[in-house]
Amino acid sequence: MKIIWTCDNMKYTWNIVVAVIINLTIFVADLSQVHAGATEEQMQAAGKLMRDVCLPKYPKVTEDIANDIKNGQLPNNKDANCYVNCILEMMQAIKKGKYQLESTLKQVEILMPESYKAEYRAGAQACKDATNGIKNSGNCDAAHALLTCFKNNIKIFVFP
Repeated sequence: MKIIWTCDNMKYTWNIVVAVIINLTIFVADLSQVHAGATEEQMQAAGKLMRDVCLPKYPKVTEDIANDIKNGQLPNNKDANCYVNCILEMMQAIKKGKYQLESTLKQVEILMPESYKAEYRAGAQACKDATNGIKNSGNCDAAHALLTCFKNNIKIFVFP
């Protein structure tokens, strides 16, 4: 697939989204043959693909801010929260502001190295009610609440 840069940012965005979806599909298809889950390198590569799609959508979220979030420093502002929402939606952990526990548990099995799985399963369960009752600012506040819960309940915090 060739990506063409034009003045039409929408065309550029859709080409990137299609490329990422194709790459993630190939990545997940490769993982379906592995019963132990992903390696840490594969998990990081999948995270980078998600980050590369979401970061351009929120230009106020700089690389430094995204790196802070990755390191567990979660700012609570609209742009950062919406960036987090974008990533969590791609991870199938949240949909329309609602936490998707079963989908999250499936993704843990597919995309996490074996050494992370028990910790993430427990953390996912602990956060089952993290988005309940949150209605402000669309889905973005719910995403912040969910990621904050993950950070507080999962000792091995990993986020793209």
